[in-house]
Amino acid sequence: MPPFLDRLWSRVRATVAPVPDISAALWLQTLLRYPFLAALPLHDQAKLRALSALFLHHKQFHGAHGLVVTDAMAIDIAAQACLPLLHWGDAAAALGWYDDFVGIVVHPGEAVARRQTMDEAGVVHEHTEVLLGEAMERGPIMLSWQHVADASHNTARGTNVVVHEFVHKLDMRSGTPNGCPPLPAGFMGTRTGRAAHEAWWAAWEPVYADFRERVIMAERFGATQPWLDAYGATAPAEFFAVACEAYFVNRAQFAQEFPVLMPVLDAFFRPGLSLPE
Repeated sequence: MPPFLDRLWSRVRATVAPVPDISAALWLQTLLRYPFLAALPLHDQAKLRALSALFLHHKQFHGAHGLVVTDAMAIDIAAQACLPLLHWGDAAAALGWYDDFVGIVVHPGEAVARRQTMDEAGVVHEHTEVLLGEAMERGPIMLSWQHVADASHNTARGTNVVVHEFVHKLDMRSGTPNGCPPLPAGFMGTRTGRAAHEAWWAAWEPVYADFRERVIMAERFGATQPWLDAYGATAPAEFFAVACEAYFVNRAQFAQEFPVLMPVLDAFFRPGLSLPE
């Protein structure tokens, strides 16, 4: 690593995360695997590396079905998990958004979960659901390594299972996820919490309704499939998570598709920073 990058990394790490280091070799491999991370400015890369080191210090990884989670795999997950927190100031305070869990369970591929639902007559029905990931309220996160590893190839499609599940954790900080995470004081120039939520929903509700309509038209009548993952049409909480995936991994395309949401997400994830480059 060039000397000036070493100095930059040392300064940032001393300020952000005075914990065991992520080696330069492993970090560079992560950047090479995920183009949206490599595209970050150098200072942000250094800050993300330090933030990821602190994240790894506090989390535990468990491989399912015999999967061995290597250091490289854990770093890949940590870097993507910390991306939403990158501009939230003090590292320890930012990581506090993830303090309701310790465990991250990594499956080799898709997981199959048993579900129970009750119909209007009170009859319980059992079924199975195929999962790429899952965030459990006040519980661990589950990820499919196959889909984590494929994330670099999904940049064009704006999909990322790690961002998706960790954004659900942000949404859960105010209770059952509903597509609106706890908003900071003064969000988008508002003066009260109520006004902040009104500003949030004024942007999100019409965009979500339009997206659902476009997905329905595509699935039922053969219209053009929207660029954003259609899974976002299943609920406001899923639309928020799917939108955040695209916002972080393909910012330029997301800005073209959802210009109304860009300033809202920038205000939440990049407070105090300028709008898109």
